[in-house]
Amino acid sequence: MPIYYVIGGIIILILSGLYTVNQGTIVVITLFGKYQRTAGPGLRLKIPFLEKVYKRISSQNQSIEMEFQAVTIDQANVYFKSMLLYSVMDENEETIKKVAFKFISNKDLMQALIRTIEGSIRSYVASQKQSEILGLRHELVESVKEQIDHTLESWGYHLLDLQINDITFDSAIMESMSKVVASNNLKAAAENEGQALLITKTKAAEAEGNAIKIAAMAEKEAAMLRGQGVALFRQEVAKGMTEAAEQMQQANLDTNVILFSMWTEAIKNFAEYGKGNTIFLDGSPQGMEHTMRQIQAMMTEKEGLNKKK
Repeated sequence: MPIYYVIGGIIILILSGLYTVNQGTIVVITLFGKYQRTAGPGLRLKIPFLEKVYKRISSQNQSIEMEFQAVTIDQANVYFKSMLLYSVMDENEETIKKVAFKFISNKDLMQALIRTIEGSIRSYVASQKQSEILGLRHELVESVKEQIDHTLESWGYHLLDLQINDITFDSAIMESMSKVVASNNLKAAAENEGQALLITKTKAAEAEGNAIKIAAMAEKEAAMLRGQGVALFRQEVAKGMTEAAEQMQQANLDTNVILFSMWTEAIKNFAEYGKGNTIFLDGSPQGMEHTMRQIQAMMTEKEGLNKKK
């Protein structure tokens, strides 16, 4: 056999053992069906016809979208749309062996992963009421992560993120929820309007009360000033009358002249400052004499009372 046939056969044999591994991929090599080793990215060589590339495993992040239904504790149907982000835990040999040999195919892995997450979410939803689900989105995600993270690790995977993008209910429930929200908004608006009206009326009442208080204080002060004015006027009148009486006594004049003067001044003031009121006075000499006697009697009675005191 020519030598070039032998060399050509060796080259073909070597070339048949060459293979490439893409970046972000790990290759699992088996020998006679048994795990042999792993190979990283680059140009690699395996034993031709004996070693076999069993599986190519991606170490990159992977995502799947899920849609499923759950039932709450009060028998309301809840529909979920979610996105799962996961990846191989690491590139250690033991981890890669778990990923390669736990499931027959990637399809079986996806089915188990989806059913595990659905079961975890359904279990959580079954313990909650329909009215509470929308407000427990974060708690739901955390509960699912906590329950399935250990399971995924046993498969060689790690849960990076779980996002619940949409939560819906049956149309009848959605309509009733809209009515509840609308009624709550109307109730809140009515309460706000009532509070605003109460504040307005309270402020108005306070303002009116302050105005009345100020007016009353002003009236009180005015009355005090009027009373003080009247008292001062009376003091001055009494003082003037006393001085006039003393001067008349010194001049040996009758004090009835003062009474006559007071009588005439009173009539003058009635005529000068009267504003349409009718006042009946007896202007005859007899009437004046009668009035003078009454005034003298009152003054005499007052002097007698002062002496007794």
